[in-house]
Amino acid sequence: MTFSLVARSDDGRLHGVVVASRFLAAGALVPGAAAEVGAIATQAHVNLAYRPQGLALLRTGVAAAGVVAGLVAADPERDHRQVGVVAATGPGATWTGPLPWVGRWAGRRRLGGAGQHPHRPAGRRRLRDAWLTGTDLPFAQRLLAALRAGEAAGGDRRGRQSAGPLVVRRGGGYGGTGDTMIDLRVDDHPDPITELDRLLAVHTLLFSRPDPATLLELTGALATEVAGLLTALGYPADPAEPEDALVAWAGLENLEERLAPGRIDPVVLAHLRAAVPHVPAPRTAA
Repeated sequence: MTFSLVARSDDGRLHGVVVASRFLAAGALVPGAAAEVGAIATQAHVNLAYRPQGLALLRTGVAAAGVVAGLVAADPERDHRQVGVVAATGPGATWTGPLPWVGRWAGRRRLGGAGQHPHRPAGRRRLRDAWLTGTDLPFAQRLLAALRAGEAAGGDRRGRQSAGPLVVRRGGGYGGTGDTMIDLRVDDHPDPITELDRLLAVHTLLFSRPDPATLLELTGALATEVAGLLTALGYPADPAEPEDALVAWAGLENLEERLAPGRIDPVVLAHLRAAVPHVPAPRTAA
């Protein structure tokens, strides 16, 4: 049934939860996280109080195992719960009540997970193994790859309906004004993980900040090309200084997080070129 993963990045700066279920809007109920504090997932017969209570305990320095112990000790319905916790440091911890159809595991280092599908133990192993081997992927994509592996191994035996990741990082939110980097949900869909793939790709395009090492100087032939493309799109631009028109166009396209004064992100450039496919890029342009 519902399966989830709680994790933190190797450097401890990111925390996240990912979940999939044959349940409406599981992403609204299961995950909770706070930057540089920890992450928590509550499932089975969800106890929404676990999220604020667990994060409050983590903020005081209680280890993941202590948080889990404290939550379930105070809960008379604990036999019907599952919970997974990862703190800012130390191993993850999980609890599952004495239900005949659930399974759980906790990593020694940075992760923990739970799944209501012990009749498919390969699902739990593949979820875990995909996370552990996905070190070349960005954090959110790594979470999603683990979720996809769990789904491929059986997933929720009832079927598919919803999925969602929650990822936090200090100052990692929109414009650096918050800590929530990614909070996407597919609430009701026949193939929620595939749809989540699409949404994450859009989110990455619009809200990821450019790598400074890849930025291109907006001068010379490249500036001329960009000005021509913008003009073709209805944003008249000076070939020598197209930046004002670029800012206006990028704002309409919701790409403002990728702007850099005097330079252009290759991702923005590719998006701009794709918007005017009949205008060929000069051979001298980047």
